[in-house]
Amino acid sequence: MKDIVVLDRDGVINVDLMTYVTRPEDFEPIKGSLDAIALLNKNGYRIAIATNQACIEKEIISDSDLSLVHDYMEDLLRKVGGKIDYIAYCPHSPESFCKCRKPEVGLLKEIEDSLNISLKDKYFIGDKESDILAGRNYGCVPLLIKKGGYGEKVVGTNNSPPPENCFDDLMEAAKYIINKQ
Repeated sequence: MKDIVVLDRDGVINVDLMTYVTRPEDFEPIKGSLDAIALLNKNGYRIAIATNQACIEKEIISDSDLSLVHDYMEDLLRKVGGKIDYIAYCPHSPESFCKCRKPEVGLLKEIEDSLNISLKDKYFIGDKESDILAGRNYGCVPLLIKKGGYGEKVVGTNNSPPPENCFDDLMEAAKYIINKQ
């Protein structure tokens, strides 16, 4: 594998329920997202996920419940030939003011340390302003997914990436990345 792409989860890989994905059966992949990850893998990219999961600190689910959701996601991904190399998640609520909750960069540092790879100038794909800011603040190249989550609310704001770095879905973004090789 020659490179890495960091993804947000909700609104990029799966449909953002606008609450929390608390059970495997609540995890609904966005059409084409799992195939997009497999396509990136086939073109030499490792995949890491950086996701805020305040539902843990709010005691809506436990760490082990979240692991079940991620295991289910990874099983679905294996079926289409894809894989995730690392999942970093922030369990804290916004009121905790921790250093790992995006737009802070703690999750990106964790990914870097765990995979022994620099994320500088690597793609960070998200649908929220917090994703774009975390990526930008860490020296990544932020890409915005417009559909499936909050992306349409970010397009055109001061923190939006330029139009050429905004995509309807993960497959569109994946093809862009591969064509930039």
